[in-house]
Amino acid sequence: MAFEVSPLPYGYDALEPFIDAQTMNLHHDKHHVAYCTNLNAALEKKPELANWSLEDLMVKLNSVPESVQGVVRNHGGGHINHEFFWKVMAPAGTTSLSGKLKANIEGSFGSVEAFKEEFSKSAMGRFGSGWAWLVQQGSKLAVVSTANQDNPLTNGLKPLLGIDVWEHAYYLKYQNRRADYVSAWWSVVNWDEVAKNLG
Repeated sequence: MAFEVSPLPYGYDALEPFIDAQTMNLHHDKHHVAYCTNLNAALEKKPELANWSLEDLMVKLNSVPESVQGVVRNHGGGHINHEFFWKVMAPAGTTSLSGKLKANIEGSFGSVEAFKEEFSKSAMGRFGSGWAWLVQQGSKLAVVSTANQDNPLTNGLKPLLGIDVWEHAYYLKYQNRRADYVSAWWSVVNWDEVAKNLG
């Protein structure tokens, strides 16, 4: 069964002024669609993977046939990462950090501000293209960074929150000012979704 790109859970302009509508349109309708299209094309050659979910493909990446493993890693990763990314954002002011998630963040990092600082440093420190993630690592939460479209599931980690720091995610509005993009992005984090990911 072919994978499909989910529609955005909000309008292209819903994250303004922090993320502009033109970027959201290109990012979702061009970049994300290309990842999904290329993943499907690769999987057509391997019918034995037809019943694997996106999560299966990431968790069991080393079991994917070598002839398509690179495509699955890059384009399957691009697809699952973006399906996740759209959901962990929401229009500014519509969600808040509280309850179990806040307590877990404070327990793992000392404070919410310390967590945001570590996460932002991870996003800024990723050389080239990639992601920064808040992940569940056993009973604790941790911040990790991955290159390109790699997903934490491949390393046995459960992603709770992620920021895309590929240039296509911010360059139209912020040019080379990744720090400004990361700082603005905190205003559109969907804390309700992150709490659901924690479970």
